[in-house]
Amino acid sequence: MQMWELITKGFIIGILVSAPMGPVGMLCIQRTLAKGRWHGFISGLGAAFSDVIYATITGLFMGLAVNFVEAHLKALELFGCVVLAIFGYYIFRSNPVKGLQKKREGKSSYLQDFVTAFLLTLSNVLIILLYIGLFARFTFVLPTVPSWKVLNGLAGIATGTVLWWFIITYIVSKMRRWFNIRSIRVLNQIVGIVIIVLSIAGIFFSRFVAEGGNG
Repeated sequence: MQMWELITKGFIIGILVSAPMGPVGMLCIQRTLAKGRWHGFISGLGAAFSDVIYATITGLFMGLAVNFVEAHLKALELFGCVVLAIFGYYIFRSNPVKGLQKKREGKSSYLQDFVTAFLLTLSNVLIILLYIGLFARFTFVLPTVPSWKVLNGLAGIATGTVLWWFIITYIVSKMRRWFNIRSIRVLNQIVGIVIIVLSIAGIFFSRFVAEGGNG
């Protein structure tokens, strides 16, 4: 696998992991609207740092299971697609503003914004399942890929997630007059549909390759 191909896949994974508007996303948007763009963006950096940690753990876990991955690569790709489809449906149906605190946050430093968003994201251990699904779907970790190339892929993930928060906080700050709850819900539905389509395409592709290999 070429280095730039791995970085590109990592970049896409980083965006797909960050895009769903869960509690952390709502926190970043809330801080952007209440305190300004950079408070929201720094909160996004905290979330991104946690995402990269979980991506590293997932990559290490799958990298250690080299023989298993090599022997069951097609099955893992199919499993990853199914996991993605479930997450996509969950994201599509979820209400990102449910339970959102209506009260404004008090003043806080950038460091506090970073740490609180980091810890909130770190508490969501289930994100590892999403990473496993994405890694398997994009064949991100393979036995033939050396460790230094995987590091490039992780850098792609970090770039993707940081760029996502940079863009989304910019859009929210510029469109604060028109930004509402419905637009957040629509964003989640779009992300959910994209993930479901990717998973379905992966399932059909895996079946096509398997049938071609058996033919």
